[in-house]
Amino acid sequence: MRQRGHLTVGRVAELAGVSVRTLHHYDQIGLVRPSARTASGYRAYAAGDVERLREVLAYRRLGFGLREIADLVDDPTTDAVAHLHRLRGLLLDQRDRAAAMVTALDRELEARAMGIDTAPEDQLKMFGAQLYEAIGSDYPATRRTEPRIAAQVWAALGDARTVLNVGAGTGSYEPADREVTAVEPSAVMRAQRPADAAPCVAARAERLPFADRSFDAAMAFSTVHHWQDPIAGLREMRRVARRVVVFTHDASDTGWRHRFWLTRDYLPEIAGLVAGRPPVDELAAAIGARLEPVLVPWDCSDGFLEAHWRRPEAYLEERVRRAVSAWTRVGPEAEHRAVGRLRDDLASGRWAERNRELVGLDAAELGLRLLVA
Repeated sequence: MRQRGHLTVGRVAELAGVSVRTLHHYDQIGLVRPSARTASGYRAYAAGDVERLREVLAYRRLGFGLREIADLVDDPTTDAVAHLHRLRGLLLDQRDRAAAMVTALDRELEARAMGIDTAPEDQLKMFGAQLYEAIGSDYPATRRTEPRIAAQVWAALGDARTVLNVGAGTGSYEPADREVTAVEPSAVMRAQRPADAAPCVAARAERLPFADRSFDAAMAFSTVHHWQDPIAGLREMRRVARRVVVFTHDASDTGWRHRFWLTRDYLPEIAGLVAGRPPVDELAAAIGARLEPVLVPWDCSDGFLEAHWRRPEAYLEERVRRAVSAWTRVGPEAEHRAVGRLRDDLASGRWAERNRELVGLDAAELGLRLLVA
């Protein structure tokens, strides 16, 4: 029952779908201790206790151990909103892994329908699938350094001689004339780095294994949207470097989705991927950064989502889509619908009629931004 805004142990167990015994165990080990009392003198959960329990249960169901959870919920640098962002990121990551497994299973079903046996190695790969493990194999072919964008990024690095590349992937946009250290959490992406690429450390942006001011500059290219806690990651970059340069997307403008025909007419689900994500202004404010627009050339050689804005046929190629996380994250139903509709509109001429103003443009402003601090 509820007493003066508090919840009894039994009521909390009922609402949360756990046993009273579990709650008593959390109390005994100091993980979640009810801090209030009912009118009868029994211990009860105040609002803050419920909030902490919610975080504990969410991390538990994501597979974290109780000691790890205690460290997470007791982190003095993380408030309730930051925990929500972190949990959201973890759940999206879990969803991405599930989507990658579904994609792998679909491919095997198609192969078997054609009488093709799947190799044992390929059957096992799906169980280790991360988002980049699902899309990473297509990176070398479609995700290459675009020299005009690279020039803008490298100019923003200023006179920095030592550079940390966070979320470095396969090494695109790493300046060859500077001393670069890379950070990349995905083993598949690390394995695809060229032999002469900068040394790469397995770590995440939110916890960089470097001392304060270890680098002249820290950079991150098209990776912030994958971080569990973007603001924490940016602050880590600011901690370890005197200059920060980040390539990202401005989705804070309510009309941004309508600037790009793909998200406007075919894949509106993209808007759901950025819901709840800190807006670019908030990211910039977290590290005192200024914002610079980045135009996308019509023949952009880096196959990120917006790259083919004047070459719509490219989105019909699966290898192009697999190298962009958004296509995996919207799910197969939305992807199949969008591709089918685009194919029909290209064949009928409807796409050309709707987007005739694009033909004369050499570059487009599609919301891409540099954060420079």
